Amino acid sequence: MGKTIFLLYILSSCCFYTLIGQSEPQVFNSATPLKYPWAGGMNSMQFGEIDIDLDGKMDLFALDRDGVFNIAQNDVRGNRTYCFLNDGGPNEIKYVFAPEYSSLFPELYNWVIFADYNMDGKTDIFTYSPGWAGIKVYENVSTDVLKFDLVVSPFLTSFQGGGYTNIFVTYADYPGIYDIDNDGDLDLLTFSTLGTFVDLHRNMSMELYGIPDSLSFERTETCWGYFGESEESNKLNLDTCRNTTDLNPIIEKDRHTGSTFLLLDLNADNLVDLLLGDIDYPSLFALYNGGSPEEAIMTSYDTLFPATSEKTTLFSMPVSSYIDVNNDGLKDLLVSTFDPSLSKSQNKNSVWLYLNYGDNNKPIFNLYSKNFLQKEMLDFGTEAHICVYDLDKDDLNDLIIGNYGYYLSSYYDAAHFLHSIFRSRIDFYKNTGTTQKPKYQLWKKDIGNFWVEDMLGLAPALADINADSLPDILAGNSNGRVVLSINKGNYDFEISDTNYFNIDVGEYSYPQLFDLDKDGLKDLIIGEKNGNINYYHNEGNAQSPDFVFITDSLGKINVTDYNVSYYGYSSPHFFRLADGATKLIVGSEQGLIHYYEDIDNNLGGEFMLSDKLDQVLDTSNVSFDRGLRTSAAIADLNKDGKAEMLVGNYAGGIEYFGVGAEIMPGWKENKSLDSISIFPNPANNILQLNANNQIKIHKIKIYSLSGILVMEENFTDVNSSVSISLKLHLQDGFYFIQVYSTEGIFTKKLIFNLN
Repeated sequence: MGKTIFLLYILSSCCFYTLIGQSEPQVFNSATPLKYPWAGGMNSMQFGEIDIDLDGKMDLFALDRDGVFNIAQNDVRGNRTYCFLNDGGPNEIKYVFAPEYSSLFPELYNWVIFADYNMDGKTDIFTYSPGWAGIKVYENVSTDVLKFDLVVSPFLTSFQGGGYTNIFVTYADYPGIYDIDNDGDLDLLTFSTLGTFVDLHRNMSMELYGIPDSLSFERTETCWGYFGESEESNKLNLDTCRNTTDLNPIIEKDRHTGSTFLLLDLNADNLVDLLLGDIDYPSLFALYNGGSPEEAIMTSYDTLFPATSEKTTLFSMPVSSYIDVNNDGLKDLLVSTFDPSLSKSQNKNSVWLYLNYGDNNKPIFNLYSKNFLQKEMLDFGTEAHICVYDLDKDDLNDLIIGNYGYYLSSYYDAAHFLHSIFRSRIDFYKNTGTTQKPKYQLWKKDIGNFWVEDMLGLAPALADINADSLPDILAGNSNGRVVLSINKGNYDFEISDTNYFNIDVGEYSYPQLFDLDKDGLKDLIIGEKNGNINYYHNEGNAQSPDFVFITDSLGKINVTDYNVSYYGYSSPHFFRLADGATKLIVGSEQGLIHYYEDIDNNLGGEFMLSDKLDQVLDTSNVSFDRGLRTSAAIADLNKDGKAEMLVGNYAGGIEYFGVGAEIMPGWKENKSLDSISIFPNPANNILQLNANNQIKIHKIKIYSLSGILVMEENFTDVNSSVSISLKLHLQDGFYFIQVYSTEGIFTKKLIFNLN
């Protein structure tokens, strides 16, 4: 029914991060390194297995469906993808986060299913078709590089009632793809347009052509399994619609949509069973097939699945994937939330992994983790709002991080609608390192004592408000006002004003304290839900600020993309680097980090939107579209004269951008290597690069598969032929090489065999 980077040590209860420039990042949890600290967090996840790096092993792909509502196409768009390369041996869970591969995948919306429809050994992609309530299909046509061709668009069709019609699947439904009739091609299960009953769209490829490489469907059943769901709840009715002979048997009531399917054999009887998730409900229902391969009949169901372990309880609407996670040859169960709303996910504990201790025909699932992958990331629940400030006055910048909230619980109201409860807090990460090598230790949770106020969307800004030489905290929040918490010393704060200066910007105030006009006094700049920026000029003095409203359209900025959403959720961050010029970055609901220049001596005018953020951060070909409801801060964190940027997102995670943290450019953005030859490959101690006479090579960079820069070399004598001595510390394995030339950046995959 359809309803890089830092080094983090965590010792005891304390967390340390160390910025180490271009060194390989490590993150520790006690004695165990965090594997993916800057992956960006997770909320509502879907997983698929596919050979991403084409090494013969199945890797793990993940999609976080959290997205913004697209007004023009009437759907919710999610756009955060994750690639994890499988580096584990037998009975070992070991993945390498590899963001450089994400650009090889097509743009995905709302849901994705990985399945090999043409049985060529390459995993293909089925995904939602925005604006059509249907399915798009991409064929995996990879040879030496992962590649997909769009083969079905705008939607997959099925022969229904005398003609071919769209196979209806909404953004709130997750269909089932499986060889239902065991004939060698993949069939489709979906809930009918109004829900309640399940349609079987049988693939006729084998019947028509004798091979499974076509997607030719016919709707052959409208009550597959002979069960139905209640129009108003997740209640199941078995042995229903049995006397129906036509394909449109029942006039159904209007009902909620949103369900997830996973098809598998649960009891070794060679019949396909069903795991079903439903919108607004936390459990998986297991439906058992007591029919035959020709006719499915669901004869029983289990509401406490899995009975062998802790039942799934994931608000809201669990979605399942059947994947061998620990490389033991048995498929395991990954479960996360699928609800299309943005305020129901269990955020920090929303990826449950059940390992299979049975076999693939009769799995026995035992719960292994409730925060698989998440526990290896920095994750602040829902949203991460970052402020960089020297709170303890030791000349070292600290990190103060707020969020929308942590998930607490869920409940149903009198009308049986689901609500989830969140609460926000602000945490303080003290810099215990040095100027060149900062270390950030989690020094105090709930700095400012905001937790007891039961707020949402806390966004911190810091300055000495009362001239006592102690920085105080101004916090925006979901009600659009600003809260003042006074520093009493020794990291003890007391909230003194919950409606500071009677400021009210509507909803979701996002403040910054910054001397915008360079008069020596901190002004107050506030973003808001509507996407504009408010400016309050400080007309007081150092002992007593007086914030006077100037405009709600500072710089003539509004980051709302009205083709995507009604709102912008602007999160402004002004900054100045070595040249003293004022610059601005603004996060947004749709995820794009906007960068503005031409600010000084132009506070009453229009700021200039610029595409030069890469130059500020010394990165290249980086996408600054980082997901949903981004916020960002820029500072020279390690005092090397170069800027770094921290970006928070709706999934509660943080990403890092700056020197030593380049994200590999997408393959689609790179030039072909036809004009440059690189040999030998596999490489040993010497690597030779030869270009044609028109191309001059001036620099190379070599990255590990996880995107870490391991070697860089500049050439003062720029020419078309260079020889590189590979560093002895490099290990055998797969790498990427970037060749910087007069014709652009070229990228190629390399194998090192140095021993």
